[in-house]
Amino acid sequence: MKVRLHSAVQVLLAMAALGAAAGASAQSAGQWTAKVGINTITPKVESGNITAPALPNSKADIDPDTKPIFVIGYSFTDNIAAEVNLGLPYRHNINGADGIAGTGKLGSVEVLPPTAFVQYRFFTPESKFRPYVGVGVTYAYFQKARGSGQMTALTNIGSSIPTTFKVKNKVGGAIELGTAYNINEKWYVDLTLIKTFLKTKVTFSTGQTQDIRLDPQAISLGVGYKF
Repeated sequence: MKVRLHSAVQVLLAMAALGAAAGASAQSAGQWTAKVGINTITPKVESGNITAPALPNSKADIDPDTKPIFVIGYSFTDNIAAEVNLGLPYRHNINGADGIAGTGKLGSVEVLPPTAFVQYRFFTPESKFRPYVGVGVTYAYFQKARGSGQMTALTNIGSSIPTTFKVKNKVGGAIELGTAYNINEKWYVDLTLIKTFLKTKVTFSTGQTQDIRLDPQAISLGVGYKF
């Protein structure tokens, strides 16, 4: 993922260097945009331990997931815009880490993370490339949490009762870096990097808890239309 992120940043910077080249009408004051694409979310996990009784250093790691994304935006001025990122729930597998790294998959959970941004778009609406930066907020809604037999063995030792768990819904800040390339007066392609700062808590049916910082990174590529 570090290689992919580094490469994507290089692409964005290269596009930004070409940003003054004229040739198409881009997002301008009073204009709406709609974009569809593919988005990959990769949690950058810093996990706490499952509280006692549990094995020492019972931490967790979380796999990435890729889903379609839908984005709607509005330009207040030629340079100031707002966007809302929507889409389908992402399904993330949860794996044992650190002291329980060999246990494999502990469970899975779905998260729906709608995110709203305020953006500054560089250069003029006529520029072929328009790099932008944004700050925003994400609401992470967790659902369909499912534990595995390994989770039960770790948290409810000697019992045949399956362990269930819940992940607390949370609000987190987000920043983004992106660029749009205008194909013509109506259509454009868009590459975006998003970093979200998110910490939550897992509560198990056994009474144990686990604090976990997710801080996901997202990379999306989409095609948009200007109204």
